[in-house]
This record gives sequence, C-alpha cells and structure tokens, in this order.
Amino acid sequence: MAGHLDAGSVLCEDGPVIVLGIDPGSHRCGYGVVQRVGSRLVARRSGTLAPGDRPLAERLARLFEGLAAVLRESGAEAVSVETAFCGASARSALVLGQARGVALAAAAAAGLPVFEYAPAEVKRAFTGSGRADKAQMVRSARALLGVEAALADEADALAAAVCHLARRGPALSLVRRRQARAAALLRPSVRRYRAAR
Repeated sequence: MAGHLDAGSVLCEDGPVIVLGIDPGSHRCGYGVVQRVGSRLVARRSGTLAPGDRPLAERLARLFEGLAAVLRESGAEAVSVETAFCGASARSALVLGQARGVALAAAAAAGLPVFEYAPAEVKRAFTGSGRADKAQMVRSARALLGVEAALADEADALAAAVCHLARRGPALSLVRRRQARAAALLRPSVRRYRAAR
C-alpha cells in the first residue's frame, strides 16, 4: 500500500521515516503508521482502538495500553497528532483533552517526540483542502495509501502521519541551506589560517 503526495506537498527527505499518527477519542481512537520509502508513502498499519462502554477512567487506561502496544510494535520514530480544538460542548472538549493527554503520555513513555498540527493543515496535506469532510478523508486514505479505512478515525490518524512527513521537508531544507551558507563563509577563514601556518 503506497502512494505519492500531490504536487502541493513537500515530502520530507530527512528525519523520521516511520510516523505514528493518532486521532484521539475516548470511545474510538484512530491510529495509523506511515513509512516514507524514498518518495513513496507506505501504510504499515492502521485501525481504531475501541475500549468499549466503560467508565471514563477505564477507557483511558485501555487506550493507554493499546497505544503503548502499537508504539512497541510499529517501530515509529515520531508521533503526530492534531492540535486541540473546541468540541460541540465543554464536556466533550474536556473528554477529548483527556484522550489527547493519554496519547501524548503514551508517546512520551515510549521516548518519542510528539508533533502537533492544526486540523486544517492535516486535512490540506492529505486531501488538498483544509475543509475536507470525513468522507473525503476516507477516500484519500484509499487513493493515497491504498487503505480501506473502516472509520474516519482511522483515516484522520493516517492523515496526521502523512502531514508530519509532508510538512517537515521545508524546514529541513531551510536548515540545510543555512548550514551550507555557514560552511561557505568559514572556508576562506580556514584557508587563511592554514596559509598563515
């Protein structure tokens, strides 16, 4: 299952090549592991964790255990999640925040860096539109990665991973350009020092 990004995205050629995307939720938590192989993106594993109809504390504990298992088995080098946003109600926003906390804690416990992106940025990297709906996200998972996502939670998690792989490229390219300029400025000084000796 592999795909190429559209022309509007920049694929990171350095940095982590396996990224775990997480779409947190207390009832359903989507996850997606995407690997960069050259200029291709390959979905290694994806799905949803559903802790069942239990008290909130038990659901969160099961999510932590499930994500910890995915992290151990995936070989991921970084974790990508969407930034927090206000839900339909204060209560739903609070519960979502608790589920996000579990995802962040699981990543930290595994010793992995966490990167956060705005929902519109994730959608844009995955579909080309920052206003994509759930159906578009599922279709993009099929078109880009060959994944038949059963639920939008799974597609959203894959999108978070793809967003990280796509959006890290420009920053890294800028760093490389700055390093090259710094090295070029140092060369004359090194030559002068050697000549003086």
